[in-house]
Amino acid sequence: MSALIDQMASALRARHYSRRTEQAYCRWVRRYIRHHGLRHPAEMGEPEINAFLTHLATTERVSASTQTQALSALLFLYRHVLHRQVGDLGQLIRARTQTRLPVVLSRDEVRAVLGELHRDDRVCWLIASLLYGAGLRLSECLGLRVLDLDLARGELVVRSGKGGKDRATPLPRALSPALREQLRRAKLIHERDLAAGWGAVQLPAALERKYPRAPWEWRWQWVFPQQRRWTDARTGRQGRHHMHPTIVQRAVSGHLKYGQARGQRQPRLLAQRRPRARRCGLAGSCLDSPRGYFLGGRCKRNPHDQNANRVFHQHELASD
Repeated sequence: MSALIDQMASALRARHYSRRTEQAYCRWVRRYIRHHGLRHPAEMGEPEINAFLTHLATTERVSASTQTQALSALLFLYRHVLHRQVGDLGQLIRARTQTRLPVVLSRDEVRAVLGELHRDDRVCWLIASLLYGAGLRLSECLGLRVLDLDLARGELVVRSGKGGKDRATPLPRALSPALREQLRRAKLIHERDLAAGWGAVQLPAALERKYPRAPWEWRWQWVFPQQRRWTDARTGRQGRHHMHPTIVQRAVSGHLKYGQARGQRQPRLLAQRRPRARRCGLAGSCLDSPRGYFLGGRCKRNPHDQNANRVFHQHELASD
């Protein structure tokens, strides 16, 4: 199985799939093989694929998106690794697609969460504030580099966001002092690492071969570096990665649990402990502003899928 998984990973990397997609696809291939008693996928075909996907929908009761991801992984395996075309899957039982309304925190609810973080953890407070104020995903916020911030223009650039797309988004001016302080602390860490003979950062794609000295330059460093250095298993070089997402997730969840113990949190707020809810709160707050500003200026400068945004606006307006 390991040789097949290595071939799968190589095929995904050759087509520039993201690291998370590579991990997810390889995980689904392993589950597919184990489900059929460790048989090699070359010995199986459409009936086995149908049986596995049906098992996911009927026995494990996965969501429609999860079943679709598993199907995509198996199609990639057969088309690009085994070089076989998958035919008709017959009467495939698909998981039911359910329509969900996004959960949007109100301004008071966001203020309550940020107030708890501001008192105890300033770094997580700044990250949560950027999720809410700039509409960033958690991975996008943690992946910010120094060169992505333009405090003079009040703008930041998200690179390789969802779908591998770059975009520019407004930066709340109220966060500029805190960002400058965070950059000052990050630079002190970087200077100490340089003095110790380290200070390199991992660069995207093949930029390191094009710019050999770039990993040590300040502008390529993470805005939110982790506390401990990591060692690259391939090169043996030490450096720093950005903060792990679980640090922010645990901070937000922990403060809400602490507030629940003191009886200061509403049930609706306690149900949404994910940082994702801060990002969705941006659209809800913008709906309180003049409509033309959000639907025009914000959507053009923060170009997510505009059709999806219109549906989101309709749901939110209908709930009022």
